[in-house]
Amino acid sequence: MTTLSLPTRHITIAYRECGEGRPLILLHGNSENKSIFTAWQDTYFRDFHSYALDSRCHGQSRSELADSALTIEMMADDVIAFCEALGIIQAFVVGYSDGGNIALFLAKKRPDIFTRVVFISPNYLVSGQTDDTLRTLKLVERFLKLARRLGLPTGKAILRWHLMLEDIGLSDDDLRSINTQCRLYYAEDDMIKEAHFQDIARLIPNTGLEKINDCTHMNIIKKKEAMESIHRWLGRDAN
Repeated sequence: MTTLSLPTRHITIAYRECGEGRPLILLHGNSENKSIFTAWQDTYFRDFHSYALDSRCHGQSRSELADSALTIEMMADDVIAFCEALGIIQAFVVGYSDGGNIALFLAKKRPDIFTRVVFISPNYLVSGQTDDTLRTLKLVERFLKLARRLGLPTGKAILRWHLMLEDIGLSDDDLRSINTQCRLYYAEDDMIKEAHFQDIARLIPNTGLEKINDCTHMNIIKKKEAMESIHRWLGRDAN
C-alpha cells in the first residue's frame, strides 16, 4: 500500500500499484476498498500499470478535514488530482458500482486524461435501481442513523450509504456530451434495472453494452469472463 497526499483536496489517497504498461485506474464500489481488485492487478491486468485507489471516506484513504459531506463528483475530482499529482497524462479507467458512477464524471470532466473508460454496473439516477434494492438501502440507512443516535461511530458509513440514495448529479445532456471511448458491463442478476443500463449506453455516444451471465451485482468483478472481456476491449488498438 502506498499513499499520496493531495493538499489542495485535503486528503491522502491510499492506493496499490502493480504491473507495467499503460496507466489503468481501478475504482471500487460503495463501502469497499482497493483490495477487491487484487486478482485484477496480480493476474489479469499485469500488462497495465494499474492503480487501485481507496476512494475518499473509504479504506485507508484519510481526509485532513472532518468528513461532513461526500459526493460522487468530489471523489471524481480526487481521482483527477491524483493523476495530475503523479504526472499521469492519459489513463484508462475501470469503475465498479459507485466507482462506475465516479467514472461517469471522469469521462465527462476530463476526456483528455481518461481516454478509455469502463463502467461496471453504474447508475446515475436513484430510480435506476430495482425496487427491492431501494427498500433495502433505505432500511439500512435507518439502522445506521439509529446506531449513531445510540452513540455508535456510524457517521462515515451514513455518508457512504447515502450516496446510493441520491442522484449522482449528471443529467441526460451531460451523458450525451461525453466524448471518450466507453463500454458498460452489467450482471445478469443486477441491483440496477437493465433498462437503466440501456439508457446510459444510449445516451453516451458510441458506448458498447455487455451483459455478463451467471453473476450478480456483487460478484460480477470476480467473473473471469468479465475480466477477460474488459482486458480485450482496453487492449484493442491501444498501442
